[in-house]
Amino acid sequence: MASQFSGALQLTDLDDFITPSQECIKPVKIERKPGKVGKIRIEDDGSYTEIDQAGSETRLEKAKITLNDCLACSGCITSAESVLITQQSQDELYRVLDENRQHAQAGNLNMMKEIVVSISPQARASLAAAFKISVAAASHKLTAFFKLLGVHHVFDTNLARSFSLIETCHEFVRRYHAFETDKTALPMLTSACPGWICYAEKTHGSYILPYISSTKSPQQVMGSLVKNYFAQRLGKTPDAVYHVSVMPCFDKKLEASRTDFFSDVYQTRDVDCVITSAEVEKMLEKEGTSLSSVEDHPLESILPDCDAEKLLYTHAGGGSGGYLEHAAKYAASILLQTQVDSLTYKVLRNQDFQEVTVSVDGKPPLKFALAYGFRNIQNIVQRVKRGKCTYQFVEIMACPSGCNNGGGQIRPDGDETQKERFQTVEDVYKKDVEIIDPFHQNEVEGLYKNWLGGKDSEKAREMLHTQYHEIEKSTSALNIKW
Repeated sequence: MASQFSGALQLTDLDDFITPSQECIKPVKIERKPGKVGKIRIEDDGSYTEIDQAGSETRLEKAKITLNDCLACSGCITSAESVLITQQSQDELYRVLDENRQHAQAGNLNMMKEIVVSISPQARASLAAAFKISVAAASHKLTAFFKLLGVHHVFDTNLARSFSLIETCHEFVRRYHAFETDKTALPMLTSACPGWICYAEKTHGSYILPYISSTKSPQQVMGSLVKNYFAQRLGKTPDAVYHVSVMPCFDKKLEASRTDFFSDVYQTRDVDCVITSAEVEKMLEKEGTSLSSVEDHPLESILPDCDAEKLLYTHAGGGSGGYLEHAAKYAASILLQTQVDSLTYKVLRNQDFQEVTVSVDGKPPLKFALAYGFRNIQNIVQRVKRGKCTYQFVEIMACPSGCNNGGGQIRPDGDETQKERFQTVEDVYKKDVEIIDPFHQNEVEGLYKNWLGGKDSEKAREMLHTQYHEIEKSTSALNIKW
């Protein structure tokens, strides 16, 4: 397989950046002269030296990256992580589909994988916008497309997001009560964005990790549902099920590759492969079809005896999942004993930095914020590290404008700008889709009881929560210091 890394930084045998990140790299400036092909040497102090054919050496300016340059796409990853990333592409899905076909032709049915695809609502909206169809139509046509390829089951991740939202709300209330004795309990920083988690683990470590929610992202909750709940329903072991998620974000590939989401017993990941909305578009091109021309197929539910159409919904609070929205309303009902039907968002420095205050007479107010994009994330991180963060809860997403603007979403073509495409995705995401309160879903309540054995059970903690790890900073000359 061809290297997935940027050629701009393959100066030595180092190979430390994935392709989606190449736009954020500022390489050293090299004056190209006819007939002279030079080499680059990285000095011990991190500087760069160009050596021409005659042996003459020229010191080059160091590469620099600022927060303004960062596109909040996939960031930098290590060589060790790159081995796992090569397993995360549409090519890998095609390989597994081909293996299944070969086993079927040879009559080795017991060796075939049960292939499950789960699709996030943001990716679904991106594909709907790109092909100018509704969210409902996109869902039916994506189901048909994947089944034509040989996929056995196609699900939506909304059910998993309901679990993630509920667990986030419960965790926030627990942390609020624990703050008297544990000052790292607040502010609680959301954990659904793997780009933010990767940045926190590698850059701020023990300073920030205690504040981050332990609740799994919807992708990884879906991994638990597919590899544990659904595999048991099928009478199969987790390693006999191959789970693919369709996401708006390249960083979800890194998230799926975390050792925390790997079963040593069955030697399998909760999510085996992640492909982005843009990669699905490439698959459609490879198959010589357009999503709009694919015939509809009935939707499927991961639950028995459940109308799959009922699971085609969204949650309040915007295209990044609505974590602030749900946490604020739930906390108001539990901590302030008041019902809040709508929240007032106050825009601060920019649209990606907003705050919400919920208050009642005679009780301390609750303050929430959302911070999207690394400039706003850095603002929050510095406040937390200095002990000056006045918020008790912060919804954090690495991508400016949130998940609907993820780095893996389909880019506009023709005269359409990226801003216009994002607005179209936002509109499609919300249009003609019912908004569901996860706390009033019978399907979720049933799974808590029948699958997890209760909301406070050990299995619920195992299936719905995770942990984070400080990663020692690299001493490479290419290391970026924020």
